[in-house]
Amino acid sequence: MATPTPTPTSPASIPASVGRGGFLLARARVAPGAGGRWAVRAQPAAAELVERSVNTIRFLAVDAVEKAKSGHPGLPMGCAPLGHVLFDEFLRFNPANHAWFDRDRFVLSAGHGCMLHYALLHLAGYQGVTIDDLKAFRQWGSRTPGHPENFETDGVEVTTGPLGQGFANAVGLALAEKHLAARFNKPDLTVVDHYTYVILGDGCQMEGVANEAASLAGHWGLGKLIAFYDDNHISIDGSTAIAFTEDVLARYEALGWHTIWVENGNTGYDDIRAAIKEAKEVKDKPTLIKVTTTIGYGSPNKARTHSVHGSALGSKEVEATRKNLSWAHEPFHVPDEVKRHWAHHLDEGASLEAEWNAKFAEYEKKYHQEAVELNSIISGKLPAGWEDALPKYTPESPADATRNLSQQCLNALAKVIPGFLGGSADLASSNMTLLKMFGDFQKDTPEERNIRFGVREHAMGAICNGIAVHSPGLIPYCSTFFVFTDYMRAPIRLSALSESGVIFVMTHDSIGLGEDGPTHQPVEQLFSLRAMPGILMLRPADGTETSAAYRIAVINRKRPSILALSRQKLPQLEGTSVEGVAKGGYVISDNSSGNKPDLIFISTGSELEIAEKAADQLRKEGKSVRVVSLVCWELFEEQSEEYKESVLPSDVTSRISIEAGVTLGWEKYIGQKGKAIGIDRFGSSAPAGRIYKELGLTVENLIATAKSL
Repeated sequence: MATPTPTPTSPASIPASVGRGGFLLARARVAPGAGGRWAVRAQPAAAELVERSVNTIRFLAVDAVEKAKSGHPGLPMGCAPLGHVLFDEFLRFNPANHAWFDRDRFVLSAGHGCMLHYALLHLAGYQGVTIDDLKAFRQWGSRTPGHPENFETDGVEVTTGPLGQGFANAVGLALAEKHLAARFNKPDLTVVDHYTYVILGDGCQMEGVANEAASLAGHWGLGKLIAFYDDNHISIDGSTAIAFTEDVLARYEALGWHTIWVENGNTGYDDIRAAIKEAKEVKDKPTLIKVTTTIGYGSPNKARTHSVHGSALGSKEVEATRKNLSWAHEPFHVPDEVKRHWAHHLDEGASLEAEWNAKFAEYEKKYHQEAVELNSIISGKLPAGWEDALPKYTPESPADATRNLSQQCLNALAKVIPGFLGGSADLASSNMTLLKMFGDFQKDTPEERNIRFGVREHAMGAICNGIAVHSPGLIPYCSTFFVFTDYMRAPIRLSALSESGVIFVMTHDSIGLGEDGPTHQPVEQLFSLRAMPGILMLRPADGTETSAAYRIAVINRKRPSILALSRQKLPQLEGTSVEGVAKGGYVISDNSSGNKPDLIFISTGSELEIAEKAADQLRKEGKSVRVVSLVCWELFEEQSEEYKESVLPSDVTSRISIEAGVTLGWEKYIGQKGKAIGIDRFGSSAPAGRIYKELGLTVENLIATAKSL
């Protein structure tokens, strides 16, 4: 690969290049066609200084892993040249403001190699990643955890670790950029203009989620997504030859990607530079750059072996590596000339952001309405009165499936929230998730807001996580049948962990879907997702509760919400309320006094109707019965003890829960003397009414159970 043309110097009207700190600075156009934006951009440093910088990155990683006696030194040692070139010469960011909107995004999908990222962030001047933070790698309370976590470390965009997830997140980040650029850029003012870069390894390539995401990225033509494949031929069990021999570049070409191979990723700095420049010239396709590296580069005895993948080198091998790479410094040393070299990012980052701010100020004057919408997306501040757009229901409103009521809510929200967008896994007509006033996000129509994910649940959730962390005001939703959350557990879990407020719209929530049978009938999913920290699991019973659930989902920008919605029609119930749903659990009907009912029925979703009918019959027989909707356990647990006691008084031990799912977990609310009616087996293929009857989810069984207490 030929040596690239040097970064162009400025025209005569711009001050000439100046020397500073052992490297050259030049005035260079940061983004051609971006409305005349100019910013300081570093030219490649002298070869000797580059090598010193690269070895600094390597040994910061080696020393941190050695001090922790835990970690993955191999990837940082092999990818240090790529990391240096990308961060020092191409990536646009501001170390003083890691959240600057128009920064380039970088994702380390191979998150086990996170010391590469931490070392680069430290050298670039991020105050949240100090030498002390590097020394505290993997320790309690550290800002440098064992895998990248966006809520812990400034400069980390997404939480990665499970292989392939970060790559799919990067697809979501690139989708967000393409969508916002299409909606808001003007011929005379470009205010959305950044790249998404991601490093993935052999493990990421083997995971199916990465292939799903790559397929979509190629279909969507995400030309500003550049992925680096760390081709080091080693995984945990040894050589990749034992399980992974496919032609990766040929696969990506078939998926619609542009591909490049850098054969010498160890010392081929010019080849890396040329590859990135070539990738940036390709506008209509994402690019995969295969960079062949040596895992554990510089280690005399462990390089090219799996032993350097996931454990410290050991003191003897560390010293041997220092000698081999002529690194005669104490642990965690950063040479002064390397510090001076990387210091340019502080000034450059401030300049980049200041120029963007000036441009956006001009944009606000010329395109006021668009600026208001984009500001909402950048800041996360919701438009005034957005909640008023949500539909309202009364007991006189017609019965309907909550999936249909959900569609009414989705369309209402999309009209008033600029960053609201999403789609389903080839089920829009069944999940009822289509935004009727918008077209489809496609390669040539990226401004539209219906995202067609195809049958790719794994990637769908992870892509939505990337969209959500791109900007605070982007609110993505994604949808499939509730039973297929089993395909999405990793992205749902990472959504909770990374504080990305994705809305997971899950329909066909119970045996009520009927004839499709047990493969499609969720029974254990409700409890399993309630067991997952950091999410809101909501199962609304009617229109009022569905509308209220969407209100909660939108408000909660730092935790995901899952809405379990019915296929079958449900009546609009007397007593359901928006205020009650906000508290997670509340009384919808009660004929007792003094907070002392004879009996409490507790239910969610489609079974709340059954509880109400049974309560009405028992009341006619002289019983005082309270019916409680426990629509969201997590929200209920956040209420005061006084409130919870007012809903579920401890003195009342006659309690029965009824829900079309496993009974595990309900003992917390029914107590030792209560009973749970549910489904502790798989479902069956039959009409829904027959299944409910056979499995005992009926008014008659609920009344009989009540009388047995």
